[in-house]
Parts: sequence; structure tokens; C-alpha cells
Amino acid sequence: MKKLQDLAPLIKNFDLLHETPIKDGISRRHALKLMGLSPIAASVIASSTATEAKASNAKGKIVILGGGAGGIMAMAHLLKNLSNPDITIVAPNEVHLYQPGQVFIASGVYDGKEIEMSNLDFIPNEVNWIKDEAKTIDADNNKITLRSGEELSYDYLVVATGIQYYYEKIEGLSVDDIGKNGISSVYLNDLEKGTHEGGEITWKWFNDLKQAAADGKKPRAIFTQPDTPIKCGGAPQKILYLAADYLKEAGLNAQCTFCTNTGALFSLPNVAKQLEKTQKTYEGMTTKFKHVLIKVDVEKKLATFGHAYQVQGEWDEDFEMYDTTDHYDEVEMEYDFLHVVPPMGPVDAVKDSSLGWQKGTAKGWLEVDRYSLQHRRYKNVFGIGDTCGIPMGKTGGSARHHAPIVAKNLIATMEGNEMKEKFDGYTVCPLKVKYGEIIMAEFGYDGPMPSIPFWKDVSVPRYSWWIFDVYMLKPMYQHLMMRGLM
Repeated sequence: MKKLQDLAPLIKNFDLLHETPIKDGISRRHALKLMGLSPIAASVIASSTATEAKASNAKGKIVILGGGAGGIMAMAHLLKNLSNPDITIVAPNEVHLYQPGQVFIASGVYDGKEIEMSNLDFIPNEVNWIKDEAKTIDADNNKITLRSGEELSYDYLVVATGIQYYYEKIEGLSVDDIGKNGISSVYLNDLEKGTHEGGEITWKWFNDLKQAAADGKKPRAIFTQPDTPIKCGGAPQKILYLAADYLKEAGLNAQCTFCTNTGALFSLPNVAKQLEKTQKTYEGMTTKFKHVLIKVDVEKKLATFGHAYQVQGEWDEDFEMYDTTDHYDEVEMEYDFLHVVPPMGPVDAVKDSSLGWQKGTAKGWLEVDRYSLQHRRYKNVFGIGDTCGIPMGKTGGSARHHAPIVAKNLIATMEGNEMKEKFDGYTVCPLKVKYGEIIMAEFGYDGPMPSIPFWKDVSVPRYSWWIFDVYMLKPMYQHLMMRGLM
């Protein structure tokens, strides 16, 4: 296994694009390649070498709800594009977590402190920072009631409230069970307090699993994925493959079972096919599709799954199709180790307001137009990040693409002009298929969207992407994305 310290010396001598050594160090051009910035380097360089576009004189009180990636990036882009901004950000968290890093904590690559940043570094003095959170939103009257009871009015609102976890919706399970009796969850964190227990708990879980395998057993490890939209849809499989590879590198294995609500390993067929090949490289790994965790008996180590499926019947000559009947079973599975991904949903302030979708599969999520990111009914409201009820976008990569669109369309609305910016659905999932290899699955509404043009096949696992994800993405996030520079 390539340990973190073993990989470090290779960075300065590795060409990310061509996966070949560089004999004499790296030039600025190679550095940009290494950071994966080739397709967007022009915009980054332009920001430091060219004249900025003229800032708008539009006026209005803007309130941003949320101090995570989406809220901070939206704020940064608005500050860049308004000459006299009046911005209030409502965010209780002084600690800013680099959440993609929780998977690297869980796999022993990062130390916990490495993903902790400070919102004090991102929120300038010219922004009014209220260290609180929204309790209710009255969009009809442009009013927010905070947890403290204070009322806050706005002319324009950016909703960046993220997502919340519902461990308790799994019968028999509570947050207190995570880290006990063979149960872990990489997602577990407290964004307000800046804690990230899920990473540390899952790293211990990796080692407990390894010890059980070393003791001569073949432990049964179950990895779940719920039937709700989730933050970073690839994370359940990242933990699956990294845990299996951690054992494999030690000459051990476990009976790893991935139970997912989906009917395929990934939404892009070529990526799904590659993941099927990946699973075959790990002895004892299987997948059960359309299996949703509904109950856990913590003491007995028994998981119950709801399995919905269809059975094909006879051919219908009139409709020229087979009859099908819907079936639902409850399936019990014993386990030694269980990695839980909780059901997820919008925060209560959005879900219980008039801002959420009122019906359908997106009910409760913020009702924004999938292209403009403007609310479909309240034209002075925009959304960014995980809270948005759109087909794609619950990743940090999506939020990065949302931010300039939200800022420019909001300013156009303030000016009374037509909105011209459109979100193309871009999202990205760096699937860790083993230590040292990542599939960088980039796609949008119309299919694959590779950032590097001559790596058109987004299903190929690459060592280069591992280097990029481990070493480059976090500083890019901290020093560029959070400051509106990309």
C-alpha cells in the first residue's frame, strides 16, 4: 500500500496529465496541470493578471443562510461583483470543515485536524456575520426568525443551509450507537461545533475489521446506502472499496456486502461497468440492489432491509409488453461490522417553509430552477449547494459551479436585468476504488463532463487523481474556491 508519507516526494516530479515523471522539477504550467486546473487555468490566471470586470452598483440587503462551502463561496463571488455590498451571513460555525476529507480520515490518510479550517479566514469584516442559524423562514414577508428569537429581514436571500442526517429514521438505531458494537458511519459530524467523529470512528472500524480478519475469521461487513438523496453519492462505495483494499494489502479479506437502494452501481453506465470490475478484484464482495436499511438490532447484530422489486409476468399482446407485479420483502442479514449511511433531507427551516417543493420526490428541498438556481416562486431567493431540489449537485464540486451563477443571476435580478447564467448540472465524484487510484466521475445534465479534454473517459481509475485529491484539492478549496477565485 502506498502510504501518505511515501507519496509526498513524488508530487514535484509527477506530470498529472500524462502520468509520467518530470526530470527537472515543475514549471508553473506543470504546477497548474498537477492541480488539475488546465481547463479552468485561464480564469484563475486572469483573476491575478487581467483587469477585473466592473463591479455592479446594484443595492439591496442580501442575507446568506449557511457558512459551509456553498454559503462562503456565494458570499465571496458577491463581494467580487458588487461595488458596495450589503451582505449578512447567518452561520453558527467558527470552525469550517473540509468535509471531503472525512473519507481520508476514515482511511488513515489524513489526521482529523487536517480538515479543520476557520470561517474567520473566509468572512471579511465588511460582511455582517451573525453566529446563529435560521429557525423559520417567512418568504412571503422577507423575514427570518433565528434560533435566538431575533428577527432578520432581507431584500434578497441566498439559501445555503445544506443537508441534515436522520439516523433515527432507521428503527433501533441512534447516533449514540455509532462507534459501538461494530457500527460506524463516515458521515457523522457536527458542523456547528466543527467535529468530525465519523472519520475517526471509521478508521478505528477499519482496524477492528482488519484485526477480526487476522484472527482467522472471515468477518461479515455490510455497507449501506439509503433511499434518499445524499451528500456525495459516491461516499458509501468509497468506504466499501478502501476498507476492502486495506484488508487486501494485509493479505486478508472479509465478506463485504454493499446494500444500496439503486439498481446500478453508478448513474453513468461506463462508470458502473468499471465499478463492477473493481468489485471482482476483492474476494467475497457482493452487491444487493434495491435493499434499503430499515432496522438494526444493535445487540444481536442483525440488519433488516426493505427489498422492493418487480416480477415479470406474461406477455400482453394488446400493449406489447410484459405484465409486471410489484413485490416488497423484508430481508434480515447478520453482520459483524456495519457501515451506515443515514437517510438525509433538507434542514427544518427550509422543509417547513414555503420555500421547499410542495410535492413530488423533491418535496421539502429548496424549489429552485435547475438552470438559473433562482427560486421558482420567490424571485428574490436563490439556492446553492446541497439544499437545492434539483436533479444533480449535492457535492462540493457542484457548489463551486453554483456560486458564480448564483452571484451573477442575483445581481442581474437586483439590476432588473435578464439572468444569463445557466447551471449545466456539473457534479463530480472522486471514487476511491483502492488506495492510490480514483475514478474522477465528472458529469452533468447531458452526460460526462471531463475537466481535462484528453481524459474523455471519466470511468478510468488513475493514480494521478489520487495525488490530486489527497494533496491538491484541499489547498485549492481553502485558498481559491472559498475566496471566489475559481
